[in-house]
Amino acid sequence: MKNKIMAMLVAFGMVGSVSAVEINENLSINGFIDGSITKTDNGTDVTPAGDTADWGLDEIEVNFLFNVGSVSGTVALDSQNIGSSAADGDDIEIEQAHFTYTLENGVSLTFGRYGSALGLEREDPAGLYTYSRAYGSTAYNLGNIDSSASEGLNISYAADAWSLGLSIDNPSGSIRESNTKNDLDFEVSLSYTGIENLNVGIGYRKNNESNSSREVDVFNAHATYQVGKALLGVEYTELQHSSTVVSTGDARGDRDALTLLVDYDVSDKLGVAVRYSTYESLGATAGVDVDQITIAPNYAITESLGAILEYSDVSHDTANMDSDTIALELTYTF
Repeated sequence: MKNKIMAMLVAFGMVGSVSAVEINENLSINGFIDGSITKTDNGTDVTPAGDTADWGLDEIEVNFLFNVGSVSGTVALDSQNIGSSAADGDDIEIEQAHFTYTLENGVSLTFGRYGSALGLEREDPAGLYTYSRAYGSTAYNLGNIDSSASEGLNISYAADAWSLGLSIDNPSGSIRESNTKNDLDFEVSLSYTGIENLNVGIGYRKNNESNSSREVDVFNAHATYQVGKALLGVEYTELQHSSTVVSTGDARGDRDALTLLVDYDVSDKLGVAVRYSTYESLGATAGVDVDQITIAPNYAITESLGAILEYSDVSHDTANMDSDTIALELTYTF
């Protein structure tokens, strides 16, 4: 089904979407509309007020894809606060805006706003097997460009079976240098596809936070392997903070996260994804483990309209922090 093809390609940074509406030989458009109905039971009977239910549009995105000779470009317009009373409610934002110059020797130069090349779950809802992401903390969701877009220069080299990328950047909208931040962030990524049905990605990222004495080293390795009708996926992420206690009440130290995923095609239209993820939460309490088990049947209603029915159980070491969520998500891609 279409969403699954997109998921595999997006997961390894090959494309942002599989199909597009061609306007002319230099311009095409694609995007998606995503909505959901969710019900979450939080904690125990001690905190029933923590239960939540919601439904509505989650995200709308329109991508303009340009291609003129050896130069290509992308401008992605996105809205996620649909119907929100917040100051930026219903605002249309520029999620991505970059252009790429490709040389004949396989080297490409990309400049602008873009996402990380690391992570098993990349970018948009249209590229995920599940409604939720594997980790509650955005620090582990490396490829989610909605929360971690960067602006800078990416230099990449692509060969037949592998590709290598180097990104020199900073978070979008941030000051490149100041009296509290003097260093650029950077990321190195390597992908390998030389074995049939196997895709492997590995990389390292260094983030310099707003306080120049705080640095975060991020290591990520992820892979998928197709076995018959089943897709097997695994990811490991490690965060290493330069300071064990970076501020009062914030004992971060080193943290890691792991995801195991199986997606099985029952038929051309019906599939079932089962995911187990575990991570150490960031915050005032060190060493708090969070485990999540997700079961998500997915169905292709049409070629462009997909549905995911998900149940997720989250187990938290902290008292009254367990939760159960059931969600129905509809995603229309074009």
